[in-house]
Amino acid sequence: MKTDVQIAQEAKMLPIVEIGEKLGLKEDDLELYGKYKAKISLEVYEELKDKEDGKLILVTAINPTSAGEGKTTTNVGLSMGLNEIGKKAITTLREPSLGPCFGIKGGAAGGGYAQVVPMDDINLHFTGDIHAITTANNLLAALIDNHIHQGNKLGIDPRRVTWKRALDMNDRALRNIVIGLGGRGNGVPREDGFDISVASEIMAILCLATGMEDLKKRLSDMIVGYTYNNEPVTAGQLDATGALALVLKDAIKPNLVQTLENTPAIIHGGPFANIAHGCNSVMATKIALKLADYVVTEAGFGADLGAEKFFNIKCRYAGLKPDATVVVATVRALKNHGGVPKDELSEENLKALEKGFGNLEKQIENVKKFGVPAVVAINRFPTDTEAELEFIENRCKELGVDVVLSEVWAKGGKGGTDLARKVVEIVESGEAAFKPLYDLDMTIKEKIETVAREIYGADGVEFTTKALKEIAKYEKIGLGNLPVCMAKTQYSLSDDPKLLGRPEGFKITVKEVRASSGAGFLVVLTGDIMTMPGLPKVPAANKMDILSDGEIIGLF
Repeated sequence: MKTDVQIAQEAKMLPIVEIGEKLGLKEDDLELYGKYKAKISLEVYEELKDKEDGKLILVTAINPTSAGEGKTTTNVGLSMGLNEIGKKAITTLREPSLGPCFGIKGGAAGGGYAQVVPMDDINLHFTGDIHAITTANNLLAALIDNHIHQGNKLGIDPRRVTWKRALDMNDRALRNIVIGLGGRGNGVPREDGFDISVASEIMAILCLATGMEDLKKRLSDMIVGYTYNNEPVTAGQLDATGALALVLKDAIKPNLVQTLENTPAIIHGGPFANIAHGCNSVMATKIALKLADYVVTEAGFGADLGAEKFFNIKCRYAGLKPDATVVVATVRALKNHGGVPKDELSEENLKALEKGFGNLEKQIENVKKFGVPAVVAINRFPTDTEAELEFIENRCKELGVDVVLSEVWAKGGKGGTDLARKVVEIVESGEAAFKPLYDLDMTIKEKIETVAREIYGADGVEFTTKALKEIAKYEKIGLGNLPVCMAKTQYSLSDDPKLLGRPEGFKITVKEVRASSGAGFLVVLTGDIMTMPGLPKVPAANKMDILSDGEIIGLF
């Protein structure tokens, strides 16, 4: 069986200019990054902004397991399936981070015969967007410390600088560091730390900005620390806005690539869904909606994380109204949620499947809370039995949701035509009546408690003293009306990664709340979530190589 890399390297890609032509884009609308990648000019949206939008489809999933679910694979396969049945479709995805790529997850460009290409470029440096975000983040960090060193006109308290440095890599050793050592010429000593670049507020801002002016306004509003008098200090007060925007001048433009079957794909932005809002950029989605009849997008991890933030943050700010949702699951993953270890997932086990089905049931309920109709896509594996598939279908029918088997991994677009037809049927029914879960005029605590109760199924929320003080501070300085961006483990509906399936009788612990005032939300850290991941015992990087003939090994 061929690996994903082998399949991708055998792809017959079209020049990216031809992919653009499929969408009605002229060569002047594109900025080429070689033969198969390009950035789309933001002027395209201005030219098309009065055109009617296409239909927006969100692909989400159950809580991820080591057995795999195939959310991105389904997204790509569905877009190809829609084109296969005669619809004009685009897939829109996030850019992969080098952290999980070299860590535990590997690449993130789909799989099998449902991939976006050039896969190796997309998974590595791509068009440099995440590098630009990293540079902008660290430029701001340098400006903060230089300001303190050069006299500290704003009166920034070095002990209360909240802006961290960033690196697009999993590196636990950088979570907590001390800077400014070695004498007066090296700055003011203080504690600092690194976040992974995709958790940077600048990444979130890039993905929520609607243009250069909006980007600059959001960058200016970022809170970087507090004065000795407990007043917030912003990037704008440091005169950093212009330089940051300059570093991001190309990164703000969405990237155009293609699938294995030459379906257009727009890939832009890469915030994690467990520690950020987990959606591709607003501009990528808005441009795609003007260029195609159907836009298939995704939100990271399960519906309790990515989809919740897609609906409550991205759709709210961008004025998007999704038409349908696809909830992805596998028989294997549901059995894993039911307590079956990975090496026994190939054996039929209806009892475990019934127990694990609770996770899928809750995610279906979660999507329905936003007024968006859903269909369940089961990524079919050769070991799935008819009894197992029938069980899922019958249980989903009891919930009023249809189930479609997806075989896009093995068959590409042809394996996604049944799912495509069902999605079109749902969209054309006009059932969607999207609404956010909570109102912004609720208190910060009420918004957190609403998400915990309604989406996670928690019995309540426990706030640490630190979190309560931060909430009071943010409400005092006028940030109480922002949406909340929950930072939580992706593996469980709870904040404990070991509680699989559909846990009951638990509470969520909020240990810290951070202000992302430029992005326009408050980051709520729960459980043991980290904004700088670490590498596993055997990193994926240990198995990667490039041969003398250019063949890549182990990337996925």
